[in-house]
Amino acid sequence: MRLLNAETKQFEEFFDKIPPYAILSHTWSSNELTFKDMERDGYIPSEKIDGFCKQVLKDDRKYVWVDTCCIDKSSSAELSEAINSMYIWYAGAVECYAYLSDVPPGVDLWQMESPFAKSRWFTRGWTLQELIAPTKVSFYDKEWNFLGRKSSGNPYFLELLHRITNIDLMVLAGTYKLSSVSVARKMSWASNRTTTRVEDMAYSLLGLFGINMPLLYGEGARAFKRLQEEIIRTSDDESVFAWGLGKTSRVGSGSILASSALDFENSSGLWPRTPKDVKPSTIPSRTRACTLRLAFWSFRSKGESCLRD
Repeated sequence: MRLLNAETKQFEEFFDKIPPYAILSHTWSSNELTFKDMERDGYIPSEKIDGFCKQVLKDDRKYVWVDTCCIDKSSSAELSEAINSMYIWYAGAVECYAYLSDVPPGVDLWQMESPFAKSRWFTRGWTLQELIAPTKVSFYDKEWNFLGRKSSGNPYFLELLHRITNIDLMVLAGTYKLSSVSVARKMSWASNRTTTRVEDMAYSLLGLFGINMPLLYGEGARAFKRLQEEIIRTSDDESVFAWGLGKTSRVGSGSILASSALDFENSSGLWPRTPKDVKPSTIPSRTRACTLRLAFWSFRSKGESCLRD
């Protein structure tokens, strides 16, 4: 793992024994400091990274990881490894520092129309896993003033984050296993988020589903279909098929797979429930065919006995 020394602003490589590190969560701008920049010119002063390192050193930490400059994006192998490892790296950080560059000092956090609640940070695909994976996420405004911290011991701030993101409180607090949340529910958290590249909407969700798959930039919306196929192969949670409730971005396409996370916008109320006597669905690795085994549920609606598959 390539880390940046917050004091010297030099890279240091670690393999087996990775030291404690802080990690940055942010939204990209047009003038980010990249690995290529640092390789060519050394460290170039950056308001964002300087502020991050200053805060980290104040908190008695030495190493940081920043996605803009700690990944050599000219190497497709390194980029693929980084994106597939991203969730693990954020989960492994001693603390995540969320820098909200569009939030001015002195805002009222508790107003749902405030710059904090409306920050671009809450609308981006990549920041979803960056909010969920770390045990602690500390939020800072554009001038690096502390706003609040996501942690199990801070219920009021967790409630605020829940209201903004609709992510379950127990998931935010780290007291409920992410693997126990239905596929459809997790997809719903991403339904109103966006990424610059179409493929990144799928790639940004890999960690939430414990999926590892190759990156194929240029494949467009096919990336989201591949993600669903991998979920079907590795999970018996059939809520992956429960998309398009209420409305859908694609009607009558003939495909059993959703076209985007937006199709799961109204699927947040679904929880996994697999009957013991029903075998899970399968999708063979070398075919596009999918075998579904559906159970019939008996329930009563307006005095009538019904069966629903």
